[in-house]
Amino acid sequence: MNDTVSRRWELDALRGLMLAVMFATHLPTRYSNWMGQPLGFVSSAEGFVMLSAFVAGMVNTRRAQRNGLPAMRRAFFRRALVVYACQVACLLLLFTAIAALGLKYGQPGLKNLIGFYLQHPLTGLWSSVLLIYNPPLLDILPLYVLLLLLSPWVLAYGLQRGWRGIFAVSILLWLGAQFDMSARLYALLVAATGLPVPFRETGSFEMYAWQLMWVFGLWLGSMEAQGVLRRRKPFSRGTVLMAVAIVVAGFVWRRAVGQTPFPGHDTWNFLFDKWHLGPLRLVNFLALLTLILHFGGRLSAGLPRLRFFESLGAASLPVFCAHLVLVLLTLAVLGDDFNARPGWGDPALLATGLILLYLTASLSAGWRHRMGRRI
Repeated sequence: MNDTVSRRWELDALRGLMLAVMFATHLPTRYSNWMGQPLGFVSSAEGFVMLSAFVAGMVNTRRAQRNGLPAMRRAFFRRALVVYACQVACLLLLFTAIAALGLKYGQPGLKNLIGFYLQHPLTGLWSSVLLIYNPPLLDILPLYVLLLLLSPWVLAYGLQRGWRGIFAVSILLWLGAQFDMSARLYALLVAATGLPVPFRETGSFEMYAWQLMWVFGLWLGSMEAQGVLRRRKPFSRGTVLMAVAIVVAGFVWRRAVGQTPFPGHDTWNFLFDKWHLGPLRLVNFLALLTLILHFGGRLSAGLPRLRFFESLGAASLPVFCAHLVLVLLTLAVLGDDFNARPGWGDPALLATGLILLYLTASLSAGWRHRMGRRI
């Protein structure tokens, strides 16, 4: 029997929109800076991680209620294995064909991206397969794998004993990440084992900080599956007005000063830091989420189906991997100096990439349909 759940088109469309924004941000074009953090000091990564956790929490809570906790655990582990396989495939493609192209065309952007691997190929290979060495752009799927592996215990505990203790631990870990707990623990690991991978090569995302976003999404998804969100009281007028004020202020501030909120002031910028999920970044994100939860139902009821984004979101993992491959190929062949391209080059590059992502989503949907008919 094929264990499926009905899809929520608005969730797929929202996730697809985030994937498109992520692609436009990562692709080295004139639009990258403009598309980065488009709504304030919060990026598509926060939304994508939280929404992925929301869907995982919603689907697997229903699975646990229907088939029991062991079935829920197996589903999480299967998903983690699939994501891990995608990460390894992307790494092998990067270290072989894409690296060869980058060296052939002498693109410094690609060389910088895999500099550690080029200097230490054997160490880079085995440590990346073990999710220790994570080159830029390929550092979010390892985070996803680890969070998926932890999720069965988190969700089972939350379903059986409540979420208060989980959030207490999660917030403490997030606080520790604000004081470089990851770097300190990694230094102890290196001292004990002689691990030859520098901390800066382990990836930009601080797991001890980003797990809070995942736990929050997992909890929200579980509450949705149990009908709690549908029964909640609407946000007060004061809360909505405060959220509007924060979102508008963040948007205007971002557009006025650029992606760095306090140019030249690293201490203040840390409050908005993406990799540590700084406190003011969380405030900006929660304000946006408040408005989505408050107005989202009415918007989704009144909007037409956004089929393009819906298709991307329904095939989020293959589309995400395809976006990585396209960005890396662009860096390897064309480089990151968009000023060297003609004016029409960037629009053509972005449009072609989005079409290829849509084709990836369509092929994935066809494959899922064929596999569903065989089961």
